[in-house]
Amino acid sequence: MLSYPYFDPIMISVGPLHLRWYGMMYVFGVVTGWLLGRYRARKPWNKMTPVKMDDFITWAVVGVVLGGRLGYCLLYNLPYYSQHPLKILYVWEGGMSFHGGLLGVLVACWFFGRANDMLFREIGDFVAPLVPPGLFFGRLGNFINAELWGRPTDGWWGMVFPGAGGFPRHPSQLYEAGLEGVLLFIVLWCYSAKPRPRGCVGAMFVLCYGIFRFIVEFAREPDAQLGFVALDWMSMGQVLCLPMIVFGAGYLVWASRKESAHPTLESSSR
Repeated sequence: MLSYPYFDPIMISVGPLHLRWYGMMYVFGVVTGWLLGRYRARKPWNKMTPVKMDDFITWAVVGVVLGGRLGYCLLYNLPYYSQHPLKILYVWEGGMSFHGGLLGVLVACWFFGRANDMLFREIGDFVAPLVPPGLFFGRLGNFINAELWGRPTDGWWGMVFPGAGGFPRHPSQLYEAGLEGVLLFIVLWCYSAKPRPRGCVGAMFVLCYGIFRFIVEFAREPDAQLGFVALDWMSMGQVLCLPMIVFGAGYLVWASRKESAHPTLESSSR
């Protein structure tokens, strides 16, 4: 059994103001994605420029925050927030959903594309490899907060998290940081290094994230207010990942047959 390293959730305090590690993880994720985006924007095979990337990051942050918060309230705790609607605005109390944040970013991509004469699929392919670092830092924030811990385990790697019952649990936050953050970034960065049909990089993100998250959910404790929501063993996260897996795989198969009709900007520039 491993000892959980206690972290002070407050990074810096200045009088009554507190800067928390969890909030800084979001900042690290956004800044990393922005810097990677500016690097990719210098490539000659896409319509995104460093200046446009500077504009897009604002759209993306708004999409993540609004979508993530609304997604959590609607999908994970609707009875509570339907009775306390003003609590939806209390983002500092926690509660964000990846799937809601994803939808928020997709909406931001659509509006940004219309405003900048870019196809939705082009923006999706450009943005997809920039997302995993944000997921990595977000899961580290969960670990630092000792939240969203895993199910009980007898393995030597189990950790006793504060307020989690006093017995060893899977450090599922670290599993997710490794799979959804590190491994997914490597897969997408390498996959996007070669010409692909439009939409395939985004579809690869959807497929791989869905698979990785579905697997990790077997080690993650289901949300207390929901429990298992399907077949007595599937969590809400797994239910939401199933359509991602189906869509991602289906699109990749479809696009591979239409590659000559829908080349990437990179391939068309060569």
